[in-house]
Amino acid sequence: MIEYVKGELVDATPAYAVVETVGVGYGVNISLNTYSAIQGKKEVLLWIHESIREDAYALFGFATRQERAMFLLLITVSGVGANTARMILSEMTVAELCNAISSANEKLLKSVKGIGLRTAQRIIVDLKDKIITAGIVQELPADAGEASVDIGVKDEAVGALTMLGFAPAPSQKVVVSILKQQPDLPVEQVVKMALKQIK
Repeated sequence: MIEYVKGELVDATPAYAVVETVGVGYGVNISLNTYSAIQGKKEVLLWIHESIREDAYALFGFATRQERAMFLLLITVSGVGANTARMILSEMTVAELCNAISSANEKLLKSVKGIGLRTAQRIIVDLKDKIITAGIVQELPADAGEASVDIGVKDEAVGALTMLGFAPAPSQKVVVSILKQQPDLPVEQVVKMALKQIK
């Protein structure tokens, strides 16, 4: 199984990239968001999903693990194939898609080419809880006050709280407020304090 491809970006279009690694050129299907992230770079790393069917073998590549995780969730929804999932991730960022799903915004999902009302509703129903348990919601835009806190500690603490069953949004709020007051705390202490404060 290919986890990622890292190497020289030989060619890139908004839907397709060729990455050369150890003398082999990998042709990878990409989203518009990934294209924007890798455009103009010489060296790239793409997180890979291998799509293997009887009649085809294709690689789908993503600039971030969160985008790949969202893609993998999307293709579990009945009626959403790999190309449709890629189309959705070309029209919206992971954060925007999470917002659309968590706020049940059918209209926004329907605006994607190839997505009808029924499929939009299915995406919302099937993925509303999954985006939280998968931790993808952490990709949502951070508020301005978070710039001053240690992102690594914050992400690790929020991840730990999410694994313990707490929703990412309130967890993030509590963790950020703790780190603002005590920026040098290690992750374990942040998690312990958050557990006392979290609702």
